[in-house]
Amino acid sequence: MARYILIRFLWMIPTFLGITLISFLIIHMAPGDPAELMAGGGLGAGSGVGLSTENRAAVDQAVVQWREQFGLDRPLHEQYFVWLGHLFTLEFGESFKDHQPVWNKMAERLPITILLNVLSILLIYLVAIPLGIYSATHPYTAMDRLTTVGAFILFSLPTFWVAILAIVFLGGGDFLAVFPPGGLHATAYSESWPWLRRAADLGLHLFLPVLIMSYGGFAELSRFMRGSLLEVLTQNYILTARAKGLTERVVIYKHALRNSLVPMVTILAGILPALIGGSVIIETIFSIPGIGQLGFQAVLARDYPVIMAVFTMGAFVTLVSILLSDFLLTLVDPRISFGRRSAS
Repeated sequence: MARYILIRFLWMIPTFLGITLISFLIIHMAPGDPAELMAGGGLGAGSGVGLSTENRAAVDQAVVQWREQFGLDRPLHEQYFVWLGHLFTLEFGESFKDHQPVWNKMAERLPITILLNVLSILLIYLVAIPLGIYSATHPYTAMDRLTTVGAFILFSLPTFWVAILAIVFLGGGDFLAVFPPGGLHATAYSESWPWLRRAADLGLHLFLPVLIMSYGGFAELSRFMRGSLLEVLTQNYILTARAKGLTERVVIYKHALRNSLVPMVTILAGILPALIGGSVIIETIFSIPGIGQLGFQAVLARDYPVIMAVFTMGAFVTLVSILLSDFLLTLVDPRISFGRRSAS
């Protein structure tokens, strides 16, 4: 297994570099120029409309200076290698917007996004696995049909729409004020509060964001869990276990459940990157100062270093989650071994 992990890490390097190269080219070839935004116009088609000749020349000169300062006057391949050099030194350069180190901006917001995603993953699996087990052990009952219909309805609801409705109906919009409409802390928040009160305040602010980030996941995974367990329950060793007189509880939780978890572990490789992408919407709507909100603001400001930092983190998390999923598969099913080849 150690040899397999080492090989996978080595393969991750060219994959990671390829992802960053494609992301870099897409960002720099997209419409918009941070230098023009900083200068307020000039050089771009249709820019500088209404300006006198002298003012337009001054704006154009400012754009040239900004491009030179940002390094945007260099060829794209040179810009990429400069950025890559910053990455290899565990830096991401400076933000175009406020000239602050990008790593500092990321480090300040990363714990919040990690907390959101960890809580969402825990909620997804804590709901999906028991719900899927119940549906598989009570197939085609009224409750099973109800959970199936409910799962399809939840999976089809857009996240941004549900988030807005939650704020309107539960966040003090036009109806109830059960939960805060955004942010991480109350307006009267103080570090001097007892830790239990601070934790309760944070939990109250994160309840709606975590729930909305999770509902699509546990709706989908509960169906996967149901289908996987139903398939395992038809296997011969399950029939043998029942023939031995084992209780249904032992058959389900000791013999069938472990093998039915294989697809659930595999899906983990796609859940974490999807949640990080979805956190952009949730953090923006609920005004949560996380990586998602930072990336959204960076796109609006054409802040290339910050955008690349967010993309790079997403690529790294995706590759690591795939590797983690493979490792967890060996724990769930001992028959799976990535480090050995079967003898011919």
